[in-house]
Amino acid sequence: MTMNFQTVFNFCRHDPYISSILLLLLTPVLGGLLQGLDRKITARMQGRFGPPLLQPFYDIIKLFGKEPMALHRPQTVYATLHLVFMMVAVVLLAQGSDLLMVLFVQAFSVICLVLGGMSVRSPYSWIGSQRKILLMLALEPILLLLILAVNLKTNSFLGESVLKLDRPLLLSMPLLFLAFLCVVAIEWEKSPFDLATSHHAHQEIVKGITLEYSGPFLGLIEIAHCYEVAFFFGLMMAFWHTNLLFSLLLAAGGFMGLILLDNAFSRLTPTWVLRYMWTVPLSLALVNLIWLWE
Repeated sequence: MTMNFQTVFNFCRHDPYISSILLLLLTPVLGGLLQGLDRKITARMQGRFGPPLLQPFYDIIKLFGKEPMALHRPQTVYATLHLVFMMVAVVLLAQGSDLLMVLFVQAFSVICLVLGGMSVRSPYSWIGSQRKILLMLALEPILLLLILAVNLKTNSFLGESVLKLDRPLLLSMPLLFLAFLCVVAIEWEKSPFDLATSHHAHQEIVKGITLEYSGPFLGLIEIAHCYEVAFFFGLMMAFWHTNLLFSLLLAAGGFMGLILLDNAFSRLTPTWVLRYMWTVPLSLALVNLIWLWE
């Protein structure tokens, strides 16, 4: 029998508490491995050997081994909330909950990171937070249109309703998938949409929004990013939910495409990103939405 998302979802619904615990443990592992693979492939494209595959985990362990230090106490609260909201978003998505709620919780996670960056007086941190806000304005309309398209297709905002479709979403939402890839590029900090906060060698030294974080508090943000990477990788897989193997191939193809994009383009300004996202990807999403409406 072909294994699909419905099989996995039924397993999660059989015992939601145990499945949620396993999900919270395994998701950052997947996100860390994807980041390590990303850094390895990027290094080979640039003619370098690159760090080991497990380097993201080594970095996090090293951060938690340092002495906790914070310039401002709210920093620690916002870093913790950033991670907690991201974990909740992952669990809600896996449990097939309301997609609008998943979107709001994931947005709250990003807002906590922005507030943490603005809670200190560093001008670099403030600039990074302002850039992050512009990127949120750029990508949130695409995610909202994607959820509306799912509602048109399934007559429900529940994530589990997608699993009842007998045809993959990609066949009816190809333009929305292309627009969604731009969203993933922003969330994964890929050029030309990134904020100079990734670990790649072509980034700036000053990291902006996370500049004033260090030690375990920076480690919390790194773990949250592992959740975020796995979260959007899972969303890419959901576009071909009828077959688990094909969904993995689709997400892997999107993963490789974004790495190629990252190495082919230089980083552009947040204002350019906002203008681009509100023209090309948003137009693609609207055309696909009108297509589904008819």
